[in-house]
Amino acid sequence: MKSNPKDKYGKKKVANLSVIPPASIIYEGLAMMDGAEKYGPFNWRENKVIAHIYIDACIRHLMSWWDGEDLSEDAKKHHLGHAKACLGILADAIETGNLIDDRPAPGAAAQLLKRHTKT
Repeated sequence: MKSNPKDKYGKKKVANLSVIPPASIIYEGLAMMDGAEKYGPFNWRENKVIAHIYIDACIRHLMSWWDGEDLSEDAKKHHLGHAKACLGILADAIETGNLIDDRPAPGAAAQLLKRHTKT
């Protein structure tokens, strides 16, 4: 079978986007739209963001979901979408230089996780 001429160029580009589940993108998009309505779209590109604010929000959404609540009380959007939105903003802020990185000094978490992983 003859390949499309674009194939040889397309194979060189980022190709991992097609493995993201559509539900994941939709949940995050709904949460991002809620944030855009409240704070303005891409507001973190105009004003730097503090890392711990978004980590705390992400953890709150994960805990709420883990404890049995699917939708956030205020926005009525899925908690997992809000958690992904927090992480997405952090990733974008890192790449655009708009992150205030207030993480504590490195600790032992990574080593503890490795040490307590069952083999």
